[in-house]
Amino acid sequence: MNQDHNEHHNHSQNNGKPSNHSKRSDGSHNHNHGGQEGHSHREHHKMMVEDFKFRFWWVLALTIPILALSPMIQEFMGVDWRFTNDSWILAALSTVVFFFGGWPFLTGLVDELKEKQPGMMTLIGLAITVAYVYSTAVVFGFDGHLLYWELSTLVGIMLLGHWVEMRSVLSASAALEELAELLPGEAHRVKEDGSTEDVPLEQLKKGDKVLIKPGEKIPADGTVVKGESSVNEAMLTGESKPVNKSKDDEVIGGSVNGKGSLTIEIKKTGDESFLSQVVDLVRQAQESKSKTQDLANQAAFWLTIIAISAGALTFAGWAFFTGQDISFIMNRTVTVMVITCPHALGLAIPLVVSVSTSLAATNGFLIRNRAAFEQSRNLQAVIFDKTGTLTEGTFSVTDVLNFNDQFSDDEILTYAASLETNSEHPIAKGILERAENTLDVDEFNSITGKGIEGVVDGKNVKVVSPGYIREAEMDYPKKKVEEISSQGKTVVFVIIEDKLCGAVALGDKIRESSRNAIKTLHEMGLECVMLTGDNQQTADYVAKELNIDQVFAEVLPDEKADKVKEVQGQGKRVAMTGDGVNDAPALAQADVGIAIGAGSDVAVETGDIVLVKDNPEDVVNLIKLSGATYNKMIQNLAWATGYNVITIPLAAGVLYSWGIILSPAVGAVLMSLSTVIVAVNARFLKMEK
Repeated sequence: MNQDHNEHHNHSQNNGKPSNHSKRSDGSHNHNHGGQEGHSHREHHKMMVEDFKFRFWWVLALTIPILALSPMIQEFMGVDWRFTNDSWILAALSTVVFFFGGWPFLTGLVDELKEKQPGMMTLIGLAITVAYVYSTAVVFGFDGHLLYWELSTLVGIMLLGHWVEMRSVLSASAALEELAELLPGEAHRVKEDGSTEDVPLEQLKKGDKVLIKPGEKIPADGTVVKGESSVNEAMLTGESKPVNKSKDDEVIGGSVNGKGSLTIEIKKTGDESFLSQVVDLVRQAQESKSKTQDLANQAAFWLTIIAISAGALTFAGWAFFTGQDISFIMNRTVTVMVITCPHALGLAIPLVVSVSTSLAATNGFLIRNRAAFEQSRNLQAVIFDKTGTLTEGTFSVTDVLNFNDQFSDDEILTYAASLETNSEHPIAKGILERAENTLDVDEFNSITGKGIEGVVDGKNVKVVSPGYIREAEMDYPKKKVEEISSQGKTVVFVIIEDKLCGAVALGDKIRESSRNAIKTLHEMGLECVMLTGDNQQTADYVAKELNIDQVFAEVLPDEKADKVKEVQGQGKRVAMTGDGVNDAPALAQADVGIAIGAGSDVAVETGDIVLVKDNPEDVVNLIKLSGATYNKMIQNLAWATGYNVITIPLAAGVLYSWGIILSPAVGAVLMSLSTVIVAVNARFLKMEK
């Protein structure tokens, strides 16, 4: 915050300008909601979500009669619903489930084997194929047990898991769409005769003049040629104070006009615009973000190798070294395959994710990116945006200085607030919020670049900048004012009847929750970094108050992602917390992006985690929950895969000579038991305080 009062009523022309934001030389950005490639990629994911959803509901509907017709289920329930040719109906229903419901997994199996990377799809495809082929052989007279119920429930659970998973993938490109929506659809282009015509944004060219009415969004980067107004650039630059704009000042497309009308000349469109550069930065950061390999895929790979190897060894062992018939050998082989069936593995992580997501939501934050959330447990540094994150982002009166015993503090504030009723500036709003009442004002006038004046309650009153006081060579307690100014506060002076009577100091209030969050993060061994577009003096004051370890001040919007890279370059895993559009590239670049929910929609869409309650302490909570979630995942994966060490040899028949042997039915029950244990264990996940 500059202390010069011309920033109060007439910001300098350089303030808030995007002129230093360099254009990307590759011109890679296409202002079409993320480009044709990104758009088609998003549409592809939408189609996949709908496909999994459609297949799941059909499989669920078919699974009910399959369960009812399955002899093993009937025996378990103690009922007998058998009738003539019921097994053929069961086979027909299961065939639909196998080919229609299992198609994504069967094609996935083929793809993984082509790439020589067997994983979850291979295991699922293998399990449903063995269950289907074996059961169909039993229907045609082969001695064994029908396992169609196992096939249908496995397909249903896996389709549900992939449906939920694909829905989360869709959010990756949503940030780009949110950014594009900051621009209006049409603009009021000024014709040569002075009249206006509404034209689509795409038709604007450099040199066109455009009228922006009060409250409207500015359609493109340009220069003011007529009018005066304040412009809210907070969603783009992170600057908490609306910036006064008049002739020759630059404006940014996507910012919001205040109460005055402006006519601007278009200077940048398309790829050259500031907003387009932000979109481009977000895309680059998202595309370069490291892909964390899923723990379940790693486990599935090894379980696939174990399942295939154990099944092959079982078949070969019994076939070549014993005199057992083919029915016995197939029963042993199928039991091995069923007992390694990935029900538990498929649910091990999704169940924990489901519980942790619910816990997170009830504790003030939403998880949007699972991999990034899991990575939170390994963070070494947390970068906070200042305005609106560590601070409240609004001006409030912090001090009232009285230089004259003739008026009380309340009277000085009342006179200042009375004049400020005629101003639209955030400083005026802050003074008005603090004052208990106001008086009528006559002969109101703006002192260009210096402040405002008028007659209040019969007295001539001025509210002016330090610059006005210096020019008038008026005496005041400089040491006290300098002390307050050094805290990054804005000071305005109140003159009554040509006498300097006092001053009002305003500052961006530090959140109490920020103090607690920084303290706890330090106790957890994490480094805390502050990133802001504000001047060094303001940044240093806030950093000192909060005991911040490292400060980046006066950072331009397109430099924020670079600062995140700089901290990452120190060998640290980094989280970024912010709320503005200008934070979006930095949020995407960070290992974990944490968006303040009360901020722009773009930041929310770009963030891996969204803080709903606007509370920095939730950063601490999510790191703790991440650690607890990871531990539960490891426990579940250990159980889902570890029990095979004992059950696979039993299923293969290593204790056959002692009379101990597992049938496919028992194998299916053991498989189901492991699923139940995994589900129960996931429910015990708790939020650490």
